[in-house]
Amino acid sequence: MLEGWSSASDLDTRVRLAAFAFLKEKVTLHGEVLARPMLAEGFLFEGQRVPLIGPQGIFKPKLLPEMPLSITTVPVVEGRARPYEDEVDEGGLLRYRYRGSDPEHRDNAGLRLAMERHAPLVYLYGLVPGEYLPVWPVYIVGDDPSALTFSVAVDLSPAISPAESSYDDTAVADRREYVTRLTQQRLHQAGFRIRVIRAYQDRCAVCRLRHSELLDAAHILPDGHPKGLPVVRNGLALCKLHHAAFDSHILGVRPELTVDIREDILREEDGPMLKHGLQGFQGVRIHIPVAHYLRPDRDYLAERYEIFKKAG
Repeated sequence: MLEGWSSASDLDTRVRLAAFAFLKEKVTLHGEVLARPMLAEGFLFEGQRVPLIGPQGIFKPKLLPEMPLSITTVPVVEGRARPYEDEVDEGGLLRYRYRGSDPEHRDNAGLRLAMERHAPLVYLYGLVPGEYLPVWPVYIVGDDPSALTFSVAVDLSPAISPAESSYDDTAVADRREYVTRLTQQRLHQAGFRIRVIRAYQDRCAVCRLRHSELLDAAHILPDGHPKGLPVVRNGLALCKLHHAAFDSHILGVRPELTVDIREDILREEDGPMLKHGLQGFQGVRIHIPVAHYLRPDRDYLAERYEIFKKAG
């Protein structure tokens, strides 16, 4: 029996490390956001295909004997609430919902076993339908049946050995809580960016540049502002130049959706970049999303425009 368990444990370890190597390669080639078909196709392991995502949020490929390989958060659909929202608890850890309401469901039991054995998993954060930002390794570090949630921590590198990854170690716990907080910020920023750029049809609201790799999601009311939420109506898709100009109060957007360039910049004489990249957009009407519920909030624009005028 012990020999059988050891063999299964070795297989589990090798599959997880192969999954991490696969994700590292794909992120290096394609960027941090991966399409669902790529994750569903997965990778070959000793002649067998191992997908990383399935129809349910807690996913165990057939090759693995006992524990899930990945957990997935449902993508945001703008204007529609998620069926549930994974949250961050007071300790800075992600709270991940059970599968259903039965704590003993096999998927929940599988995650509980992963917690007991300190097995690293992949967390697939849904940005928009069909696109995910993978985070690995993550560890199940707590279980709350009364709230139907697990606590999940992000770490810096996979530690397959329980002796190396025990959450009882205070230094490990502190590190994971810190990394998890940073990861949550990155996930929310990435989600905001992709939703805004998609709403603006992958083009800059000012100059219509269509190269998404050169586009940012600019907050109308910034992070830290009481209304500065990462929602599309508080965002503008802007190219790198116009995002920097917007944040520096060189470029403003009136509530009636026209561009204002700061007066001293309009008077300045420099070169073609200043002339065509900034001065030439004075008075131009910005491009906005087709759907009304995705368009920039006029009250937010008015408040931001007042800041622009004071800065000028």
